[in-house]
Amino acid sequence: MKTEETDVLIIGAGPAGSVAAGILNNHKISTIVVEKERFPRFVIGESLLPRCMDALEEAGFLDDLEKQGFQTKNGALFIRGENICDFSFDTQFTKGWNHTWQMQRARFDKCLTDNLENRGVDLRFEHTVKSIEFDGSDSTTLVTDKEGNEITIKAKFIIDASGYGRVIPRLFGLDRPSHLPPRKTILVHLKDPYRQKFQQPDRIHAVVQSKDTWIWIIPFSDGTTSVGFVSSPEYFEGLNGSPEENMRTLISREKETRERFDGVDFLFEPRTLGGWSMSTDKFYGEGFVLTGNVTEFLDPIFSSGVTLAAVSSGIAANLVAKKIRGEKVDWEEEYMMPMEDGVDVFRTYVMAWYDGSLQKIFFSSHIEETIKAQICSVLAGYVWDYSNPYVRKHKERVAKLAQMVE
Repeated sequence: MKTEETDVLIIGAGPAGSVAAGILNNHKISTIVVEKERFPRFVIGESLLPRCMDALEEAGFLDDLEKQGFQTKNGALFIRGENICDFSFDTQFTKGWNHTWQMQRARFDKCLTDNLENRGVDLRFEHTVKSIEFDGSDSTTLVTDKEGNEITIKAKFIIDASGYGRVIPRLFGLDRPSHLPPRKTILVHLKDPYRQKFQQPDRIHAVVQSKDTWIWIIPFSDGTTSVGFVSSPEYFEGLNGSPEENMRTLISREKETRERFDGVDFLFEPRTLGGWSMSTDKFYGEGFVLTGNVTEFLDPIFSSGVTLAAVSSGIAANLVAKKIRGEKVDWEEEYMMPMEDGVDVFRTYVMAWYDGSLQKIFFSSHIEETIKAQICSVLAGYVWDYSNPYVRKHKERVAKLAQMVE
């Protein structure tokens, strides 16, 4: 069996792992990245938030990403019947990025890993983690490649950015159920020949069917669009046809999608995903840190996944660099507390969306522009701006505002 040594082992090459690898590369710290899949590969999370641009820039990806011609995203549009709520990132309360992108994640993630490989990062696709043993802060990880060959990697530190794979939480029993109710989605990419009649392409659309059910519409720069129906599992009961038949049935039920997408070509067979909400009690331990969806994934409604992944990995990678250099790191104060704060803000807004209170706010005609700008900053991902009262006192402010508009 082959044995290798490195300063840092990163598990997962999605946005979380790539951001961590890019930053560690900037610190000139030896790193091996193992990824169980071969890129490009399909994954959801196709609409970013402006806040993640800082992490992408720090990791050295912006120049290559800007060359991809991705669809610029300047805001978000929420639709309920004839009511429309438009958030423009230009009007947000927090000073920062006022744009980001919408794109097929297969292209986005491949751009990140191509960038890393061009910079000489040791990135290994189709390598699966089988076991991890910790001896103090050092670790020994058993990995198999696609031919089944076993490799032992000894590392001073591990960053688990494995996303839904949740490698360390599953190996060491750290997974905890989310407090959010289970939800499910059926999604597809399709041709969008009538886009200009219905939508500014620089916005994600969230179409409300009911308090519990909504539809994402995410246009891409190549004229195709991602559409996904999100609801409780019960909503999809009674759909007994093929995946394509079921998706066309869902499209036909909603005026906004029926008029725009009825009869258009699907680019692949619709996919069903569910059970994505998961949590853990512990974001770090002796010799490892968890980043991105491994810590917690909430819900797709506010496109928070990649932002939390990128920001958490950016913070974690810089702390790991300090650790490798022999500097003291307070993981609780410097990492877990700020990440819990950010997740808690998003969780408040997700829960308020599904209990209907945030929808009351969005579709009210009595919201002051200052308050709307503060909420817009949250939707842009600036959930660590404590000067924003809708961040600092998020639960109280959202609840009181919903009561007021009602």
